[in-house]
Amino acid sequence: MQRGILSIVGVVLLAVAGWSSAHHSHANYWETEWIDFEGTVQEVHWMNPHTWIHLQVLDADGKPRAWALEGTGVTALRQNGVMEESVQVGDVLSVRCHPLKDGSRGCLLGFITLADGTEREFD
Repeated sequence: MQRGILSIVGVVLLAVAGWSSAHHSHANYWETEWIDFEGTVQEVHWMNPHTWIHLQVLDADGKPRAWALEGTGVTALRQNGVMEESVQVGDVLSVRCHPLKDGSRGCLLGFITLADGTEREFD
């Protein structure tokens, strides 16, 4: 009986470990490419497993466009000195990130220059 329960627990742990490592894939981003731009923070989602910043960015024609920027988790950001109050709605940020492969307006954050001028790693 105990052996059966241990076997089931082992299988469940292996399945969860495989799922969690697959979850953290960045396959939808061009990790060998970087883009740099500036925008105004519209929303901040400070959560795990990934934080999100939504920016309004002016395109080449001066039209505002919404961008979704994916960052690392809350714990890693805190370890890099980025706190909840570091990014606020209305802040103007400069970012350097990996673009989405499908060309849509989103990216995987690499570095962010905060409103106070300090640059922080965001992934």
